[in-house]
Amino acid sequence: MRPARIALVGALSGVLALSGCAGSTGGAGNTGSTADPSATTAQSPQGAAFPVTVQAGNGPVVVQKRPERIVSLSPTATENLFAVGAGPQVVAVDDQSNYPAQAPKTTLSGFKPNVEAIVAKKPDLVVLANDIDGVVGKLGALGVPVLVEPAAAKLDDAYDQIADLGLATGNVDQAGEVAGDMKKQIEALAAEAPQDKKLTYYHELDSTPYSATSTTFIGQIYGLFGLTNIADKAPDAAGGYPKLSAEFVVKADPDLVFLADTKCCGQSRETLAKRPGWSGLSAIKKDRVVALDDDLASRWGPRVVDLVKQVGEAVRKTATS
Repeated sequence: MRPARIALVGALSGVLALSGCAGSTGGAGNTGSTADPSATTAQSPQGAAFPVTVQAGNGPVVVQKRPERIVSLSPTATENLFAVGAGPQVVAVDDQSNYPAQAPKTTLSGFKPNVEAIVAKKPDLVVLANDIDGVVGKLGALGVPVLVEPAAAKLDDAYDQIADLGLATGNVDQAGEVAGDMKKQIEALAAEAPQDKKLTYYHELDSTPYSATSTTFIGQIYGLFGLTNIADKAPDAAGGYPKLSAEFVVKADPDLVFLADTKCCGQSRETLAKRPGWSGLSAIKKDRVVALDDDLASRWGPRVVDLVKQVGEAVRKTATS
């Protein structure tokens, strides 16, 4: 069964989401969430008016007043909340939310949400990536507003979700700055990288090995640099997250290998070389195996910029060697 990380990310599950493995499991994207303020009665310190209506993954959600007790059950949402300045409003985050360090981590689970445990935190807003076990309806029946911000399918989804959380928390201006800065940096990094060489790559989610195609969020990150994904020719695309055979990878012999299973699964250039037939891979022989941070490769918040920088550096190094 594919790892929970594949969801990001997955993909990036999360995968690429959700983990660092923390996330959702299918690469389902945001349903086009956009921030849409409604008529108001109160003003937040950031100038945002309440009530507001947020077009989230679970449809339009009305937030009556500026939330002061937010519970996040998504590692990416946690990062976004703190990035837009809503950190002081967050009272609890799930057991996979390990960034930033000051996030109030608890034993709450985004994979197996416990309604009683969530309600015990007395939240006035809950943010999660998936409506598992009907948790959205259960919390709604108790009068708790819930935003579903699913795994991003493209970069615009990531920007939209930051805008959503800025609107929902009364931090509209800072959210706009965060998303705008992300977009500016990512576009600049992609423009700076050489794309004259047609380089191929393999992105590994786990040692099974599962990978991700160009249709996923993480695949589109690599696409910014003109890279060709060997997983795109997998016999079974499996919704963007195919399980490849060792023989398939050997035959493709990618120029670059990116490992998103370094922390969770201890993978490295050395461990890859021990796999049957892999020691002869060009990427291993030429030291073109890139160890990614599992979390960066499985979340779609502001730190995506760091992931893009790492990919860009690997492309530059390979293209000039």
